Amino acid sequence: MQTSTPPVQAEFWLTALRGLVRRCPACGHGKLMKSYLKPVGECSECHEPYGHIRADDGPAWLTIVLVGHILGPILLTVIPNSTWPDWLSLILWPSFAFILALFILPRAKGLFIALIWRARCAGSEQ
Repeated sequence: MQTSTPPVQAEFWLTALRGLVRRCPACGHGKLMKSYLKPVGECSECHEPYGHIRADDGPAWLTIVLVGHILGPILLTVIPNSTWPDWLSLILWPSFAFILALFILPRAKGLFIALIWRARCAGSEQ
């Protein structure tokens, strides 16, 4: 049986930043995602396992909160003062919300995986 020492924990903000840019929270070099939302089983550089960590609904919740808080003030400022036709607003704002959600969601998932890893929470292996 081989024993290994646990990886050195990076500072909270460094771990969060590494998760946001979808890099390995342990070393910062390996990729955390192998596709848009699919996490890697382990880091290609330091071989830290991530396959057991499940972010579940956390990234979706954070994405909804952020999109709402970004888009809400913009809508409340622009819509009452605009002279745009209604059809333009019906195309523009949902499209903007959709693109913003697509941008935020993988970064939120990386953040959640990194913070779950840093907290050493039990994964789905138990």
